[in-house]
Amino acid sequence: MTPLLRKLESVIRLDDEERRAVLALPHTIRQVGPHTDVATVGERPAHCCLVLEGWAHRYAYTSAGDRQILSFYIAGDIPDLQHLYLPVMDHSLASLTACTLAFIPHEAMRALVVGRPGVMAALWRDTLVDASVYRERIMTLGRRQSLGRTAHLFCEMYMRQCAVGLADDLSCPLPPTQAELADAVGVTAVHFNRSLRTLRSQRRITLQGGQLTIRDWMGLVAMAEFDPVYLHFNEDRHQSAEKVSA
Repeated sequence: MTPLLRKLESVIRLDDEERRAVLALPHTIRQVGPHTDVATVGERPAHCCLVLEGWAHRYAYTSAGDRQILSFYIAGDIPDLQHLYLPVMDHSLASLTACTLAFIPHEAMRALVVGRPGVMAALWRDTLVDASVYRERIMTLGRRQSLGRTAHLFCEMYMRQCAVGLADDLSCPLPPTQAELADAVGVTAVHFNRSLRTLRSQRRITLQGGQLTIRDWMGLVAMAEFDPVYLHFNEDRHQSAEKVSA
C-alpha cells in the first residue's frame, strides 16, 4: 500500500495512525499484461483498483468506434475510487503497460475512513482533484490547438510523477504510444506526429524509448499555458512546482 500512501500524502498530510491504517488495508494483488481490460462499461465492481506498478488508462468509444482516452493513471492512483458510491461503470478501465494492481474491497475502503477524518479528507480530496483534472482537460480539448494540447499533457504527466517520486530532473517515463497519446489529446495520429516533430525541432523535449525529457521547461509551459494549480498538490508539492518553474 506504499504507493497509495505516497499518493494521498501528495495532497494532504496524514498522522502516524492514519498511515498505519492505509498500509494495513486488505487487498489482493494481480499481475496483468498490457492493454488488458480491468473493468468495462456496465460492470458493478466490488473492489477499488490501486495501481502499484505500471500505467493504466480510462477510455470510452463512440458509436463509430473512435476511442477517447480520458485519463492516464500511474503508481498510487485509484482510477475507480468514485465507484465506492457509483455502482455501475460508465467507462472502461484497462492497463496500458504491464501492471501490478491491488484490489481493495469496497467494504474495507469504507471502514478505513470511519474515525479517521484525515484519510477520509485525503480520499475525498483525491476525487475532487480528479474532477479538477477533468475540468482542465475540457479546457484543453475545447480551446487549445494540437501543439498546446500535446505540450500540456507532457507538463501534466511530468508534474504528477514528480509528486509521487517517479520523476526528477525534467525527465520521466512516458510509455504510451503515439497513437495512444493522440487519443488522449483528441487529435489524429498525423496531427499528433506534427506536434511532436515541432516540439523536438524547437528543442523543447525529447521522447525516446518511453522516456520523456523536457529540454526547455519554461518554453513548454508557455506553449501549453500550463499552471499546476489544478493538480492541487499539498504545500510541499506547491513549493516543488515553484522550484521547477523557476
